[in-house]
Amino acid sequence: MSYHGWQSGKERLVRLDQPGLLPDASVVLAHDGFRAVALSQGFACVAGAAAVRAGHYRFCSYPLLGDPSSVAELAQDLRTFITDFPLSPDRFASCVVSFQEPTGIGPVEFEKLLWQTLQGLHDLDEMPWDPTVSSDPDENSFSFSFHGRSFFVVGMHSGSQRWTRRLAWPTLIFNAHAQFEELRHAERFVSMQRTIRRRDERLQGNFNPALQDYGNQSEAKQYGGRVVEPDWQCPFHVRNAT
Repeated sequence: MSYHGWQSGKERLVRLDQPGLLPDASVVLAHDGFRAVALSQGFACVAGAAAVRAGHYRFCSYPLLGDPSSVAELAQDLRTFITDFPLSPDRFASCVVSFQEPTGIGPVEFEKLLWQTLQGLHDLDEMPWDPTVSSDPDENSFSFSFHGRSFFVVGMHSGSQRWTRRLAWPTLIFNAHAQFEELRHAERFVSMQRTIRRRDERLQGNFNPALQDYGNQSEAKQYGGRVVEPDWQCPFHVRNAT
């Protein structure tokens, strides 16, 4: 396991899986790189930045994206994250998952390994699919589910065409789908979306065309961060899909 939290006040990363041990230097380096991007004035996702600023996130690190042993460790830590952060309408929280390898990959290969990881998580999951979302990645109401909670997954890597999704290490960010639903019910989602797009356009000249309005397409197409082909098929298979 490699499960870390941010200690406010002392402004440092601490191990939560083995308290008293210092985080590995490589983990601190990867974390600091992510935190620097998320807290930059140019970072587009204001909700994600708010979660990082408040310390409402966990940081995990594993050797290899898509590798079964890394997936097995992630499954344990993601269950712990779900316990640590019960769904709350007034607290946005994220589980940030970094991998040491592979580096220097392009968007298509990253997307392949992202779905390989999500498939591995699903194969290890003993809980039913979150009933509030669809388990069919072709449906507009799809959201990835693990341990009974649905997540919108954000992929970041060094080869991303979007600058705010560009990190030295491959990274997956798990955001509870219900948090976005809560923003919609509170009529705050559209305002937040406009802010994100305005910041993204200010930085890169246009907002990410891969991110469509809610309900217009399956969010499965958005996880990798690239604009997928018209005939793209999600390489994800659900047991007893409902």
